[in-house]
Amino acid sequence: MKVSKLLALLAVMAIVVAACGPGEVADTTAPEDGATTEATDTTAATDTTEPAVTGAAGEGGNLLLLQWQAPSQANSYLSTGTKDLLAGSLVLEPLVEFDPEGNPVPVLAAEIPTQENGGISEDLTQITYTLKEGVMWSDGTPLTANDVVFSWEYCSDEATGCSADSFVSVASVEAVDDLTVTITFDGPQPYPFIPFSAYTSPVIQQAQFADCIGAAAKACTEQNFAPIGTGPYMVTELRPEDTVLYEANPNYRGAADGQPFFGTVEIKGGGDAEAAARSVLEIGEADYAWNLQVAPEILLPMEAAGNGTVFVSFGSSVEAIRLNQTDPDADPPSEYQGEPTDPTGGMNPYFYQNDILHRALSMAINRDELTAVGYGETGEPACTNWPVGDEATTSFDDFCLTQDIEGANALLDENGYVDTDGDGVRETPDGEPLSWVFKTSTNAVRQSFQDLISGYWEQIGVETDMQNVDASLFFDGTCASDDCIWKFFQDVEMYTSSSSGPDFVGYYQGNTCDQIPTSANNWGGGNIERYCNPEFDALIAELGQMALEDPGRIDLIHQAQDMLNSTAVLALVNRGTVSAFANSIQGVGTLNPWDSEYWNIEEWTRSE
Repeated sequence: MKVSKLLALLAVMAIVVAACGPGEVADTTAPEDGATTEATDTTAATDTTEPAVTGAAGEGGNLLLLQWQAPSQANSYLSTGTKDLLAGSLVLEPLVEFDPEGNPVPVLAAEIPTQENGGISEDLTQITYTLKEGVMWSDGTPLTANDVVFSWEYCSDEATGCSADSFVSVASVEAVDDLTVTITFDGPQPYPFIPFSAYTSPVIQQAQFADCIGAAAKACTEQNFAPIGTGPYMVTELRPEDTVLYEANPNYRGAADGQPFFGTVEIKGGGDAEAAARSVLEIGEADYAWNLQVAPEILLPMEAAGNGTVFVSFGSSVEAIRLNQTDPDADPPSEYQGEPTDPTGGMNPYFYQNDILHRALSMAINRDELTAVGYGETGEPACTNWPVGDEATTSFDDFCLTQDIEGANALLDENGYVDTDGDGVRETPDGEPLSWVFKTSTNAVRQSFQDLISGYWEQIGVETDMQNVDASLFFDGTCASDDCIWKFFQDVEMYTSSSSGPDFVGYYQGNTCDQIPTSANNWGGGNIERYCNPEFDALIAELGQMALEDPGRIDLIHQAQDMLNSTAVLALVNRGTVSAFANSIQGVGTLNPWDSEYWNIEEWTRSE
């Protein structure tokens, strides 16, 4: 698509998002529940060309994919960092994927279970999957229901450090026979497509990982770097924070139909988003560039060179500031924060359930300016990290979308946040200066955001030490570095998170108390903000068992959003997912905002 077409597309996207309402932006969780895919606006630059008819699988040569945030490993269960999840998604497969509209589609499952076909129990407490016949692991052994059971056991062992929260409501997983597996929930689940769905919750091979469960998990380097899978490719080499090399899986079930087309794949890391975009769009030396956080005035002229196409889709990606609810300097730590030696315990003196300071910080931010500077028409100001349809409404939409420095200062004055020593920095009522470390990944857009936000907050008496670290360390799911987002060894972080699949509960259950990353669980768990509120947990549990059509459900969704988004999260911009493809790559279809962008890589081909 050329620039003029892209601009027209972006204008359409802006209209689509605006139609949702001022606070409704696509979130980094799952859109809403599975019954509301019609409320999930997904618009993208689309390759409508049918995949070329191919001969033998693997005849298409090499496919070069640029992920400037380089993968650290390829075991999807040991990271919620997208860069690692993508690396694993070429190899490991779930029972069910989500298509670009958020609909579940069978992958390893023979069909989607329903109550009509007997796959979902009448009381909604069980879902039964029948596996496709003849599916082989890349080592030539058959996939069985026992592998599915083991995958649950592996992830459910707290010491494994599993980052996926897809099994929170699962009571048991049982193999009925070699090709049948039943998942039993701890209560009715109106939306049961969370376990073993999407690229965050795949099936791993029991034979390979049998000795890697629990505390041994992260030491299993060979398994984590090169998992045996059922997908179209196998890892042949993984160099952390650099390169992953793959070759076609000879036992892939689509091989007889010429899939995958490409015989080898290289995921190349390093550099930055702008350089990756240039390699595809301007220079024409790569086939794909992921996560193009590049200012629009830079990106669009690149596309004009005619070598590639910018793809955009709106799903659930929200750039947000995270406010650590625990004190990085506390001693001793609070009881749910892991080992006493870890600086992750105690109540944060600034942010712990502090809706007053949160509100003032939010009022000072100019989200329109951030959106214009960082994303242009591919972004929308956001007040919540769940900006999907009617569920996006929050109680603070009325003040979030309009910067109000004067109002923020008045709010702080009224609540005892004053500058007692005249140094320009306010103190809390307990005397703590409003001064903290604000960390994010190294990226031109994010550093622009830091510069702007530090200026906004300076006007209300807040001092920030803005720091940035290499994205490969910041999003490293192994947490080998203290800079990884799951350790959160400072007061403030900023990044984007995204949902796999269109279910509100499936995303928000990652913020319950038992999902806090600690050293005890190998820094697994999605509650990076360390938000622990029993009332929130109870609300999520209630929502998880409430019928999707229940008229009271949306009110509870709004309440849950308000709890988290009024103390622990400052949503900034609903980001459109932006990636680029060489014009020679065919069969991509629409960029998928609810699953891996490689979800249909076996269908990609190259035109002559």
